[in-house]
Amino acid sequence: MAPANGDAAGPSSSQDGLVATMKKRNKPQYHQFTQQQLPACKPILAPQTVIPVLLFVGIVFIPIGLGCIAASNRVVKVVYQYETSCVPGYMIDNKIAYIQNPSIDKTCTRILKVPKDMKQPIYIYYQLDKFYQNHRRYVTSRSDKQLRSPNEVNNTESCKPEATEHGSPVVPCGLVAWSLFNDTYSFARGNEVLMVHKRGISWRSEREDIFGKQVFPRNFQNGTLIGGGTLDPRIPLSRQEDLIVWMRTAALPTFRKLYGRIEVDLHADELTVTLQNNYNTYNFGGKKTLVLSTAGVLGGKSDFLGRGKEEHLALRYPLSGRPAR
Repeated sequence: MAPANGDAAGPSSSQDGLVATMKKRNKPQYHQFTQQQLPACKPILAPQTVIPVLLFVGIVFIPIGLGCIAASNRVVKVVYQYETSCVPGYMIDNKIAYIQNPSIDKTCTRILKVPKDMKQPIYIYYQLDKFYQNHRRYVTSRSDKQLRSPNEVNNTESCKPEATEHGSPVVPCGLVAWSLFNDTYSFARGNEVLMVHKRGISWRSEREDIFGKQVFPRNFQNGTLIGGGTLDPRIPLSRQEDLIVWMRTAALPTFRKLYGRIEVDLHADELTVTLQNNYNTYNFGGKKTLVLSTAGVLGGKSDFLGRGKEEHLALRYPLSGRPAR
């Protein structure tokens, strides 16, 4: 029995030696960096150190927050939601039939109250709610190559279902362009008609690099189902700035996009706006809002940044009876 036991132990010993050799071969070379043993600063965050630092930072944020709020308060904004108010009373219960009936006049004239003097330039925005431009199938339904080059007009593979019309390519193709916003706004102050400037409302990088100067609309909105706005086939895409602004898709379902600018000062008074209520948001229960706003050093009106900085101190050192968040 001894030789048998010896024979059995032989292969096992050789296998153990092979495993040990492999482990030694795969063992990385020792280094302080790989073993995370480099010298490092390891401060002890004691209360007597942390509290003064946070208190100092919090006190610094208070004047910054007050400055942000003051800058925001200087911005004057007029907001008017109109998707329901511009529907005739006899069709208020059937809004979809109203918006889809081309024989019904969609003109809507309203009076807006300007609360304070507005210094030029006054920016005009349209705001849509419950419109998911970030939906994957919607975002990918476009062809950037087609938008950029006249040699790529047939590149419509990613544009379905708005790719071709009777076998001919649609330019610009895809659902993003097809759903172009087409409500219009015009303004008057008394008997004075205010000009709305629409040049320069898009990014220069988009006009020069994404939308081609030799690419012209073709077969756009010629199908049986019309999505939104139309485009002038004589004007290249690089100058169709309403389209350029629209095709910069929004990340959230509630968004604003720039419509134009009024380059005269407005006094605290009444302003007449004439709307063309063409865009169909009624199928998905969306809202439409017209926004007029001036701009401050931090952009539009928003108290979030200022209040966030002011609350920095309060969040860390709550008053008695007020729990920390």
